[in-house]
Amino acid sequence: MAKDSYLVGLIGSGIGPSLSPALHQREADRQGLRYLYRLIDVDTLGVPPEAVGDLLRAARDLGFDGLNITHPCKQLVIEHLDALAPQAEALGAVNTVVFDDTGRATGHNTDVTGFAASFARGLPDAPLERIVQLGAGGAGAAVAHATLTLGAGQVTVVDALPERAAALTAQLNRHFGTGRAACAAPDRLPALLAEADGIVHATPTGMAAHPGLPLPAALLHPGLWVAEVVYRPLETELLRTARALGCAALDGGGMAVFQAADAFRLFTGREPDAVRMLADIADLAGVVGAPK
Repeated sequence: MAKDSYLVGLIGSGIGPSLSPALHQREADRQGLRYLYRLIDVDTLGVPPEAVGDLLRAARDLGFDGLNITHPCKQLVIEHLDALAPQAEALGAVNTVVFDDTGRATGHNTDVTGFAASFARGLPDAPLERIVQLGAGGAGAAVAHATLTLGAGQVTVVDALPERAAALTAQLNRHFGTGRAACAAPDRLPALLAEADGIVHATPTGMAAHPGLPLPAALLHPGLWVAEVVYRPLETELLRTARALGCAALDGGGMAVFQAADAFRLFTGREPDAVRMLADIADLAGVVGAPK
């Protein structure tokens, strides 16, 4: 018989404002499930991100069915897992862990499909020849894979840590073919953005705990589209600035919903209603005029 009760959680840093618990629990309520979603914040616990392995083992021992994993633990968690789904292995980043009946922990990544579905829905006609991406961490790896899967000509990855950008670029070129990805230092942003079709932002800047702009506002121009990964707040300073300049813009809410829907499916084996979940996130984020 299928289960009707689930215990899941989210491990990360500064996750108090996360909408994941409400997103999952609203969909579970509609499906008649008992569903408890707990936040496991390393900052609140006073432990470093490297403690993710201990937290994972504790969750398994306490009977959790699965966990979502977010910044800064998406890569750190891998060495503590028993198995990786192919996409998570290709990315080298995990955002969803499922425990089976024996306690075996398998890592998945629903960020790739989540971003791809959101982008196709929100910016369906956006040109994809030259893309600049800020951020080469766990979320950055996922969205770079997603944009190249959608048909991007080339993605140039810019990160404050040059070695991390170089590592992601090498991984992308191995997976998608030589020349599909490049890396650049932040000081090359003015030249890159002057010729780019769009920019994907995949760093924590703009989150409630990390407010601000990830790049100088003067580098934005109306010829760019801007896609955001941050969803809390739903309208970041980057999106406000870009829209004021006339840029086509995509918030991080769609990615949050579609990756959550995929995680819900992995946890429960049941099909979520992503359309209803899109209305949920707009409502939860306080968007004026959002459907109830």
